[in-house]
Amino acid sequence: MSPTAIPTPSAVPGFRRNMVTICAMTATIMQALDTTIANVALPYMQGTLSASQDQINWVLTSYIVAAAIMTAPVGWIANRFGRKRTFIICSAGFTFASVLCGLAQDINQMVLFRLLQGVFGAALVPLSQAVMLDSYALHERAKAMSIWGMGVMMGPIMGPSLGAWLTETYSWHWVFFVNLPFGIVTVIGLLVFMDETRQDTDLRFDWFGFAALAIGIGALQVALDRGEQLGWLESNEIIAEFVVAIVGFYYFFAHSFTTDRPFIQFALFKDRNFLTGCIFMTVMGLVLYSTMALASPYLQNVIGYPIITAGVLLASRGVGTFVAMMMVGRLMRYIEARTLIITGLGLTALSLYQMTAWTDQTGVSEIVTISIIQGFGFGLVFVPLSTVAFMTLPNYLRTDGTSMLTLMRNVASSVGISIVIAQLTEGGRRVYAILSEHVTPFNQALQMPDVHSMINLGTDKGRAMADVMVGLQAQIIAFSQDYQLVMFFILGSIPLALMIGSTKAALKKQATGPEHAVME
Repeated sequence: MSPTAIPTPSAVPGFRRNMVTICAMTATIMQALDTTIANVALPYMQGTLSASQDQINWVLTSYIVAAAIMTAPVGWIANRFGRKRTFIICSAGFTFASVLCGLAQDINQMVLFRLLQGVFGAALVPLSQAVMLDSYALHERAKAMSIWGMGVMMGPIMGPSLGAWLTETYSWHWVFFVNLPFGIVTVIGLLVFMDETRQDTDLRFDWFGFAALAIGIGALQVALDRGEQLGWLESNEIIAEFVVAIVGFYYFFAHSFTTDRPFIQFALFKDRNFLTGCIFMTVMGLVLYSTMALASPYLQNVIGYPIITAGVLLASRGVGTFVAMMMVGRLMRYIEARTLIITGLGLTALSLYQMTAWTDQTGVSEIVTISIIQGFGFGLVFVPLSTVAFMTLPNYLRTDGTSMLTLMRNVASSVGISIVIAQLTEGGRRVYAILSEHVTPFNQALQMPDVHSMINLGTDKGRAMADVMVGLQAQIIAFSQDYQLVMFFILGSIPLALMIGSTKAALKKQATGPEHAVME
């Protein structure tokens, strides 16, 4: 691929650019919502589709695996056939597949249509980001990434709340039908307002590299998604999937480093800022989705909130993210991106430290306050990160770069969720065993009159009550250990922010010189 193969569209402010921005945002929101919106509807789907617990989980697994596999070739497809054509086909296909999911009559149809949805949806986020980057000059990209980031970050945060409301108010079918208006707006807007990029008809597709990477990613995603259900390495299926993943990645890297035109353009990683962006995008994917996976069961299972209330409380994190993204575009004019990233990671770590002290008696005000702080920290990290990653990357690598960032975030999110849920389950069992050792008739604390009258271990009712209380305390401690684990992970990543160059210097050069001024 030559640097001149795909020119940068004109970044001229006006009605046309605004409409392209709206279309890119609707595409981003569609895909981001569908990563989480269907989760809360699974129990309702299970009954309607007459599916077992293992079968209904494939509604999520099929989408995740298909999206992960098809994210990697997005750059090649857009360069070969044109970004506009690819964007329109994927938006239309995703919308059509969403309608088919809502009309599914049995579990086989649902899994097939979710696979189709994942195939088309994989391109929406990287293409929308590439379009936004090309539509705005370098000194405006912080603002552009603030707008785009709202869709990427708000989708997973608001998805469970919207999914719960749609399912309880109407039916689970509307979890998929909600994409229809967004899809229509996106397709029509892209047809009318978006310019096509030049197509490189000389590009050859590296089938072996793609097949090896697809097998590696697919096997890894299935193992991570089903590991908790099957007991991880106690299951022959999970062991086999990990072996297949390792073999797939081995052949991919061995082939890529020995062929002239590899499937992934490794020139991406020669750019220090893009490499740093990939590292922190991995951190963000792991932290954002792992904390989301913990928050909902904590509010529902430990504190006892109904799903709608839990969804509203979770939405407070989105408020913090929204406020930060509104501010950070302007802040980047005066404050270095690395300073904002370090501040955001620090706020996120602080919020997780506070969450380690949560109990079943934690009040709404504390939950909302800490969630807003955490969301604010996410916003301070995400926008500078998305801006920095492409600050010095050549234009012709941009679509490949957005695909790689999305892939890194998706894989990291699966890894993060698997780690915290495995730790939660195993930690809960371990803590329960330790606590239950002290629940005996000889424990002096249980002999106190007020306690003994409520928990009499000599009766079935007393033993049942003691079991419930010990189980609840074990859950609380296991959640605390998970939050602590994620906090330490964030603290360990903060020093890596020093790898980021000076964004203020690059923006100053942009105002007086070439767009791709190298950062100091």
